[in-house]
Amino acid sequence: MAQRSFKDAYGVLQKHAETLRDQNEPNIDDLLTIVTESVDAYKVCKERIDAVEAALKAALDGVGAGATMPGNATFERAVDAPAMRVPSSGRSTHVAPPPSGTKAVDDDIPF
Repeated sequence: MAQRSFKDAYGVLQKHAETLRDQNEPNIDDLLTIVTESVDAYKVCKERIDAVEAALKAALDGVGAGATMPGNATFERAVDAPAMRVPSSGRSTHVAPPPSGTKAVDDDIPF
């Protein structure tokens, strides 16, 4: 298979999904082609996503994202955990998230 971009491969997946969604009755003659092209496109997308995740992890590790935080929690575990506060006793205590409609401190982060 020729090397394709994520955008091209994703376009193939969208096109085939729309074709399958919009047909009134199954077209068995085209199904094998659709499945084969979709699997190839999925592999390209998956490879690109995995590469981006690895690059982001490497970049974040380079700036200390995996550093230990108070209470022996790492940054990665803290991001996935609910809002927590670590009192001076060292035990974690759940803190309720801010009420809806209030603006969080990190609202200016674009991701």
